[in-house]
Amino acid sequence: MPLFDRQALLDDVPRREVLAWASYDFANSGYTTVVLTAVFNAYFVGVIAAHLAYPTLAWTLALAASSALAFFLLPAIGVYADLYARKKQALAVVTVGCVAGTAALALTDKGDMALAVGAIIVSNFCFQAGIALNSAFLPELAKPETLGKVSGWGWSFGYLGGLFSLALCLGYVLSAQAAGASAPQYVPITMLIVAAVYAISAIPMFVWLRERAQPQTHADLGTALSASFRGMSRTLKQLGQFRDFGWLLLCGLLYQAGIAVVIALAAIYAQEVMHFTMAQTMMLILLVNITASIGAFVFGYVQDRLGHRPTLAITLIGWIGMVLIAATTSSVAAFWLAANLAGLCMGASQSAGRALVGYFAPADRRAEFYGLWNAAMGLAAIIGPPTYGLVTWITHNDHRLAILISGLYFVLGLLVLAKVNVARGRAAVA
Repeated sequence: MPLFDRQALLDDVPRREVLAWASYDFANSGYTTVVLTAVFNAYFVGVIAAHLAYPTLAWTLALAASSALAFFLLPAIGVYADLYARKKQALAVVTVGCVAGTAALALTDKGDMALAVGAIIVSNFCFQAGIALNSAFLPELAKPETLGKVSGWGWSFGYLGGLFSLALCLGYVLSAQAAGASAPQYVPITMLIVAAVYAISAIPMFVWLRERAQPQTHADLGTALSASFRGMSRTLKQLGQFRDFGWLLLCGLLYQAGIAVVIALAAIYAQEVMHFTMAQTMMLILLVNITASIGAFVFGYVQDRLGHRPTLAITLIGWIGMVLIAATTSSVAAFWLAANLAGLCMGASQSAGRALVGYFAPADRRAEFYGLWNAAMGLAAIIGPPTYGLVTWITHNDHRLAILISGLYFVLGLLVLAKVNVARGRAAVA
């Protein structure tokens, strides 16, 4: 099981280029790990929005707003990138946007709602766009029969990036706390650490990854954007032809809504229900990233042997088990078990979904299909975390009921997955 096995790659793809592609997963994982999952979400609820009667709902609505932008804009960006063969250029723009938005979070303090919400909307939208554009390179690197394996390499390497950023931040937080610093003093520095790691780690991708696609048009920008929206409309109308991709979109929408809850609310749940300190929560997320990296790597190989759909089904069953444990336990040990089960399933399910999209996408419309996939992920983030936030608001902060209801998204995703026929979906590409 050699890392970056040359036999899994297309003939003109060197290992160095795949490593460069995976380095972008390494770069952006610090954002989701530190900003969305471990540190800034709890800081937003506990400090910035502490004066509100609905701080958890406010956080989930800010994420929903950024995901709404992704839902409406990412498909058009994907079509534009396909038409002009400008995935790398578009990726450079959103990378700068996410790094700048993350750095802007360092300026927030108690009551700075406008700045915090604005920076989250910009940074999270750019983060989601970066995932979509980077994922569109996958079918240009891997053979069709090894998409799962190569996708797993990227996710696995990505979680190591999240682990690296979180470890740096945890080391700084522990030293700052030992010196008597408070959260408003050390949290902003962690945002600068994440922004710096993101910017530096993304460089290999822009240096070594090739844009193999050829431009399909030389029209002016306005004409191309119009063509982008027409292309998006065309694909939506053709979901009858690509019906298995359509079922996969719905399945991904559902289970990613549940994953979005876990990513956005994990630290809040740990602190509000299990009474973890911020340092304990960061340590928990750090170890979960190790589990997620292992899950993404191992299940990438399992996926190519067992099949995309069975592998995804196994991970969704694991997610359901995780929710039941987390919602019902008062034991710290059991909660750690649930968290690491979530990590194992997270890496595997996200890798499996990305690989299936590449398997179902026509060669000249990959960025478009990944744009639609990530638009569905954006819609998932619109409905997932606010579901949790609304339940806590209505029930006066019953976080256990909120996570249990959110777990229904995994159940529904598993039911829809039964509709996906991989062989039929692959045949539709031809």
